[in-house]
Amino acid sequence: MKKQFFFSLAMVLTVSFAFSAGGGQKADTASPVTPGTADSPGWMANARKPVTLDWYLHASWATNQDWGKSKTTQYITQKTGFTLNIIQPAGNEEERLNAMIASNTLPDLFTINAGSPQYKLIVESGLAEPLNKLADQYDPYFYKVINPVTRRWYTEADGNIYAYPNSTVTPDDFVTYKGMKETGNIFLVRQDIYEAIGRPDMTTPEGFLGALRAAREKFPTVNGQPLIPLSFDPFDDRGLSGDLGSDLVQRLAISWEVNGKYDDPGLGPNNPEFVRWLKVFRQATQEGLIPTDVFVDKRQQAEEKIAQGRYFATFVQVWDYGAAELALYNSDPNKIYIGVPGPLNSRGEPSKFAGVGGVAGWLITMISKNCKDKGRAIQAMTYFISEEGQRDNLFGVPGEMYTMVNGKPVRTPEHKARITNNSDATAAEWGGSRTIFFLYSEPYEWANQDMADLYPYQRQSRIFYRDNVVSYAQYAGVTNFEPGSDEAIAAEEISRQWGRVLSNLLHAANDAEFDRIWNEYQKFKADHNYALIQDKATVILNENKKKIGIQ
Repeated sequence: MKKQFFFSLAMVLTVSFAFSAGGGQKADTASPVTPGTADSPGWMANARKPVTLDWYLHASWATNQDWGKSKTTQYITQKTGFTLNIIQPAGNEEERLNAMIASNTLPDLFTINAGSPQYKLIVESGLAEPLNKLADQYDPYFYKVINPVTRRWYTEADGNIYAYPNSTVTPDDFVTYKGMKETGNIFLVRQDIYEAIGRPDMTTPEGFLGALRAAREKFPTVNGQPLIPLSFDPFDDRGLSGDLGSDLVQRLAISWEVNGKYDDPGLGPNNPEFVRWLKVFRQATQEGLIPTDVFVDKRQQAEEKIAQGRYFATFVQVWDYGAAELALYNSDPNKIYIGVPGPLNSRGEPSKFAGVGGVAGWLITMISKNCKDKGRAIQAMTYFISEEGQRDNLFGVPGEMYTMVNGKPVRTPEHKARITNNSDATAAEWGGSRTIFFLYSEPYEWANQDMADLYPYQRQSRIFYRDNVVSYAQYAGVTNFEPGSDEAIAAEEISRQWGRVLSNLLHAANDAEFDRIWNEYQKFKADHNYALIQDKATVILNENKKKIGIQ
């Protein structure tokens, strides 16, 4: 089906180009642009020339993207001359993006997911401008603000770079910013309940199950509703939760490589440590310590239960439930969730969590061949990537929203209080808190902003695992196989089967039934070309290692 889809899309592209002069490329209607230099960014030379750039953001979920409403975006426009007309998809994001590709109507700039299958199609179809060629012509300062390792990562076989990511983090950054890094992979417990049951050790199967049982016995209800001893991030439509895939693999310090080959942590790795803890969760399910709600609740229901304090322990992505944790904190400052040592492998080795970001980043931004003002577009990218652009985006209006102290931006008390007490409303009215996230820099945040200081209800949990964060940069994109390829089809089949199997494993009547289901699944993997997945992913992995200098 994927092969047929992309063939059809390619045919639409061909027809579209045949009926549009110049391959559908619009005439450049830009006013004259003063180029930047290697020592001075182009946006400064053109700041008095207002320009509106259409910018597609492939994120229908993102809020507060109405440029010009917040103090921060007003300030950026006044300073740089840039006004962004941010376009977001309504409904199905993939259909909207594919339609723009097929009709050759990609706007001036566009931001899509890193590793998106459409990226290669866009590049190979000539729909994007090489950023390096635009930089050479309009803004050589671009090379001063981008990371050279990231540039190598995104350099194509023709020597050009067509995209630049946000949240790009190199292995060296993990060393430079040691102690500042964050991971989203957090195990939380409700502090008051945890202390009431004696702050038990939850790193072993026995201690973990014992703590869940003790919490339920001592606190059977919360405000008249049953306590939920353990929860995970919501399961998706396939029946999968990252907490029981790659996140658990990181928590147990399991290698992603076995005998020199990549072993996909999200497809149920056949590792005894992984099996050991899945059996713990099976036992918890059997005892009702993981009730049915956990397997069917979606994000909204999970947020409600955190706000009510109904979970004793939960595996979450730390930033996903900030509003819910704030609501609980406001109801009673003693009822907060804190990070504690969670499951460890049988050797008691420290967890090895992937830090936020990687070389590939999270989103990538490209400039369309249709761009009506290519010079200002590359200058806008240079500005947002630069330290000055990062500071403006993250901290907002100088004087009003922050002041410089010992060379670092420090939020004013009013702005800090607003973010702490109502970050969503503050983002809409003030901005200045990574509202425009398309090209933000994770290392800049690490060096200049203490997230824990902003959010007292998450202060301890945000810093708890910092010493366990390591770089997983080499694994970025290793399973982004070409759509319709044999390995892509195999990965799809195995992933869907893993979703079905995971539920059966957790609801198995006993360990013997668990073992039977597990062994059948491992045979399914072998019979459905898992070795092909490993071989192809390993080739990409080795290429990645060369790009970032890992021997």
